[in-house]
Amino acid sequence: MASNAVKYMPIHGRTTTAADEMKSFFSAVKPRKTSTFAYAFVITFVSFTLCVAFRPSLNSYSPWFSTSPSKNSTLQAPAPENLTPVDKDTTFESPIVNRTNPSQPMLPDKSLTGSSDQTRTIDDDVRNQTAAPSRSETLVSVDVTVNSSSSSVKQEMEKWSESLKDCEFYDGEWIRDDTYPLYEPGSCKLIDEQFNCISNGRPDKDFQKLKWKPKTCTLPRLNGGIMLEMLRGRRLAFVGDSLNRNMWESLVCMLKGSVKDESKVYEARGRQIFRGEAEYSFVFQDYNCTVEFFVSPFLVQENEIVDKMGTKKETLRLDLIGKSSEQYNGADIIVFNTGHWWTHEKTSKGEDYYQEGSTVYHELDVLEAFRKALTTWGRWVEKNVNPDKSLVFFRGFSATHFRGGQWNSGGACDSETEPIKNEAYLTPYPSKMRVLESVLKGMRTPVTYLNITRLTDYRKDGHPSVYRKQNLSDKEKETPLLYQDCSHWCLPGVPDSWNEILYAELLVKLNQLG
Repeated sequence: MASNAVKYMPIHGRTTTAADEMKSFFSAVKPRKTSTFAYAFVITFVSFTLCVAFRPSLNSYSPWFSTSPSKNSTLQAPAPENLTPVDKDTTFESPIVNRTNPSQPMLPDKSLTGSSDQTRTIDDDVRNQTAAPSRSETLVSVDVTVNSSSSSVKQEMEKWSESLKDCEFYDGEWIRDDTYPLYEPGSCKLIDEQFNCISNGRPDKDFQKLKWKPKTCTLPRLNGGIMLEMLRGRRLAFVGDSLNRNMWESLVCMLKGSVKDESKVYEARGRQIFRGEAEYSFVFQDYNCTVEFFVSPFLVQENEIVDKMGTKKETLRLDLIGKSSEQYNGADIIVFNTGHWWTHEKTSKGEDYYQEGSTVYHELDVLEAFRKALTTWGRWVEKNVNPDKSLVFFRGFSATHFRGGQWNSGGACDSETEPIKNEAYLTPYPSKMRVLESVLKGMRTPVTYLNITRLTDYRKDGHPSVYRKQNLSDKEKETPLLYQDCSHWCLPGVPDSWNEILYAELLVKLNQLG
């Protein structure tokens, strides 16, 4: 056995035993009895034997590479010549990845998992690819991930659509849930100072542990990963005042916290003056989607004219949609709101302020002005929104809780740590929202009304109050309780529930889009 084991092994300093064996063989055969054919046969046989012994097999099962082949492995035939391998990076790369200008319009990818052509190409390649095991395994892995995401969205829709379809979301109560908030205070750098109550020193945190529970159903907990899949290839735009900014920041924080690589979530534009004409857009690169906010507190156009005395005067053009409509036109999902700025002194009085065409009304009732403005907005929606391609929402009036005055006259809500529990203390339904409902009923394009007025009315504990900023001015330090915010909301907080309702609505309605 030992001699056999080393029979063909090289021996340092001398010839191998194979040469000796050949010599012995030739000496035994008499030259005069040997033909040329015999010599050729022997040489060929020996050469073939040596080649087989010393050349390792290319087969992956060869003991030169593996002593125990995988039980699932199979022999790989050469790839068909007419098959072009799919490059993983090219096939699955989001269209937004290589854009040099993120503010450009997104590619019109409305699919939850990419176009049907992409899916068909990937499936065909995986089915036909037989050449390179590593490439085949990579394709299968990525395809399963994409299909898994699509399947998760489908499962979530099937799970909730039936129970949510006929649910009255806005008739319910606030209940404690210790698994809330949906994101940790201080974890989202996007939140503006005036909403960042905990960082501004608010000591109590129970207000973050409440969630809205409708009487006839249970709202699904907002799953950021599922929602991003629903938004894949789409634009979601919030349009309105600073309360819609409150809602926008809440949603971006929840979505941003659900991605694996936050470096692929970035702000494309914005960060201008809080109350200025501005637009803000966050890009979720891996999903080729944006979540945007457009400042338009009246939805119609603010204007400036020069009167007969040469004095500049601000007016509100009730007959012209806001200038930012050019930017949000074409968004796949739009959430509008207006309301709070219609309660200010100038709009409430309505003296020499409201304008239609070249006419400036000397006096116009605020409710009538509100109706005219919403009618202008409604006409824009019907002209520019294709209900087969886009969903439109209108978020209702968010309740305020000023005691002893208004936002500019010493109104306060400090020391409130619990919501209202007695419905007798809730305020009447706002008349402006009745005007909104009448406008919505007269529209041909469907608009979903997010009627959050009552559910916010309970939450006197959810406002920033005195915790609206970290550093007070010298004047504010003299009377800190005089300057309180009882209209906006702390984040995390109440607007998170508005987004959970939006999430529920999308689970039911998103499959309506083409």
